[in-house]
Amino acid sequence: MDKKLTIVTILVGILLITSIVQFFQLNGIKSGASTTGAVTATATNSIDMTGWTEDERMNYEMHGIIPARVNEVEVNPAGASMVGGC
Repeated sequence: MDKKLTIVTILVGILLITSIVQFFQLNGIKSGASTTGAVTATATNSIDMTGWTEDERMNYEMHGIIPARVNEVEVNPAGASMVGGC
């Protein structure tokens, strides 16, 4: 019985140490993402939606579909292409 208690205590200790380490890792990732602007970049609207219909706005906001009549420079000023999608 004493051996089982020791093993359970060691496993709980390992779990506690792992969770503490991961807590600090996640805080580091969150602080790094906010300083690089990765978190706030999604909140800013870099695409000029003037002249878009409500349907085109909804398709862009919900599905990421950009109307074909919008020119590429307006959509992607840096020249990076979208990866993934829906």
